[in-house]
Amino acid sequence: MLFLARGGQAIDFSKLYERTGLLSYDPGYASTAGCKSTISYIDGQKGELYYKGYPLEELVAKYKYSDVCKLLLTDALPQNADESLAFELELRHRSFIHETLHNMFAAFPTHAHPMAKLSSGVSILSTFYSDHGKMKNEEDYQTMARRIIAKMPTLAAICYRNEIGAPIIYPDVTRSYIENILFMLRGYPHGRLKQGLHGTIEINPLEVEAFDKILTLHADHEQNASATTVRNVASTGVHPYAAISAGISALWGHLHGGANEKVLLQMEEIGDVKNVDKYIARVKDKNDSFKLMGFGHRVYKSYDPRARILKQIKDNLQTKGIKMNPRLDEIAAKVEEVALKDEYFIARNLYPNVDFYSGTILTALKIPTRFFTPVFVIGRTVGWCAQLLEHVKNTQARITRPRQVYVGK
Repeated sequence: MLFLARGGQAIDFSKLYERTGLLSYDPGYASTAGCKSTISYIDGQKGELYYKGYPLEELVAKYKYSDVCKLLLTDALPQNADESLAFELELRHRSFIHETLHNMFAAFPTHAHPMAKLSSGVSILSTFYSDHGKMKNEEDYQTMARRIIAKMPTLAAICYRNEIGAPIIYPDVTRSYIENILFMLRGYPHGRLKQGLHGTIEINPLEVEAFDKILTLHADHEQNASATTVRNVASTGVHPYAAISAGISALWGHLHGGANEKVLLQMEEIGDVKNVDKYIARVKDKNDSFKLMGFGHRVYKSYDPRARILKQIKDNLQTKGIKMNPRLDEIAAKVEEVALKDEYFIARNLYPNVDFYSGTILTALKIPTRFFTPVFVIGRTVGWCAQLLEHVKNTQARITRPRQVYVGK
C-alpha cells in the first residue's frame, strides 16, 4: 500500500513477507520507516527541523527549554508566563532523588565513564517507581515523563561530582531548571552562598541562556539511533525507565551522541591552525582512515540547522565576554572555512553538524569534555519520553522484530 506523508511517499511493507515470501533488505534502515510520528520532522535537503510543526529557530528564539518540553509532551506550548512557570516549578520540585541512590554512585570507580553510571542510575530509578511499568492514563504518562526529565540533571551532576571526588550538591528549587543544572555541577555544599562571601558561585545569565538553547537544540531528532532504541525496547512492555536507560547506552557511541566529545579531542589532535590543511588532506586520502568529526549527517544534505544556531550562540557569547578556548576556536574556524570551500566536501554534502560547535561552547560553559554526552542526555530525555509515549499509546503498535536475510550454512 502506498500512502503520502510530509516526509514523502511511503510503501507499507508490513504484510510483504506473509503475502509474497519476500523481505525488504535495508541495512541500517536508511529507507525504512518503523513508525508514524508527529513529534519532530527533518527536511534534510533544505536543512530544516521542526518540533510539533514549529520551526526550531522560532522555538530557540522565543521559548525556554522547559516550554519546549511541555510542547513535546502535551502538544501545546504554555499560553502565558504563569503556565510556563507552573510547568517549570513542577520539574524543579521533582528534581530530588531518593537518598539511597547515592550509595549506588559511590560504588562506581571514579574513573568509570559517566554514561555508564548515568545509564545504570536511570535503570535503578525504575525500582523506585515500579508503578510506571503499568501506566493507564494521561496523568500516569505525564508523571512518568516529568519525573525523569526533572531527575536526569541531578543524576548527571552526581556522576560528575562522584568522578572529581567532590560533595554532592542538592537541587535548589529557588533557581530555574537550567541555572540549577550549572549550580549542581559547580556549586559548594551547605546551601546557597551569597555574593561577596568566599567561595561564591557566580552563574552568568548569558551562560544560562546559552545552555537553555543547547538543550532545546538536542530535544528530539526524529528516529535517530537512540530514539529508535527507546521505542524498540519499550515495545517489549518493559518499564519506561529501562527503555530510556537503553537509549542512554545507544547515545554513548562515538557515531551518535559521543561525537561531540570526539570533535573536541580531534581539535586537540590537530593542535595548531597551521596543521589544518594537513588533516584536511588526510580526509581526502582514500588510503587514510582519518575522518573529520563534526561534519556530515545521515539525514541532512545541507547545513545542519542546529549547527547554524550554535554558531550564532558562540558568536554571541564571545561578543558579550564569555571566552572560548582561543586555540581550539581558531582551529575550528579554519576547519570550517577550508571544508566549506573544498569541492571534496561540497560534492559529498559534508557540512558542519550539531556536534561541531557544541563542544566549544560547552567548554566555555565550564563543562568538562567527558560530560558533553551526559549534557546531550539531559536535553534528549524529553524526546525519548515523547517517542516512548507515542509508541505505548498506539494500540496497533507491535513488538519490534525485524527479519533477516540468512546467508549461513
